[in-house]
Amino acid sequence: MHKSKLAGFIIDCQTSDLHGAARFWSDALGMPVEELPGAEGDRYVRLKDPADQLHIEVQSVKHPSRVHLDIETDNIEAEVERLQALGATVVEYVHTWCVMQAPTGQRFCVVDKASARFEQEANSWQGRAG
Repeated sequence: MHKSKLAGFIIDCQTSDLHGAARFWSDALGMPVEELPGAEGDRYVRLKDPADQLHIEVQSVKHPSRVHLDIETDNIEAEVERLQALGATVVEYVHTWCVMQAPTGQRFCVVDKASARFEQEANSWQGRAG
């Protein structure tokens, strides 16, 4: 058995002005900017959800701008297998997460659990397809 749930959204921005993009989304969504440390801060800016329910980041990318969601899990391998059984495909593994594509073409990531209420809010899955 493993667990997973929606973690939040990543706003992919094809821009050389990551902080300008983050300011726009911060103002548009009413979420304050939270700078990230070191090299991570060169590519990502976190937007702080006042309700502390969603993980939202603005990310500098080379591909066309889009929004993708993250699914957090306590077992990446099991969640990737479950999603493959539902028709998703693996695009690539990056650092500690897996980029996948839904049968309808949308990209999303499977990431390690990080939310404070993961255990209380996550779905529990048995076997390959839940």
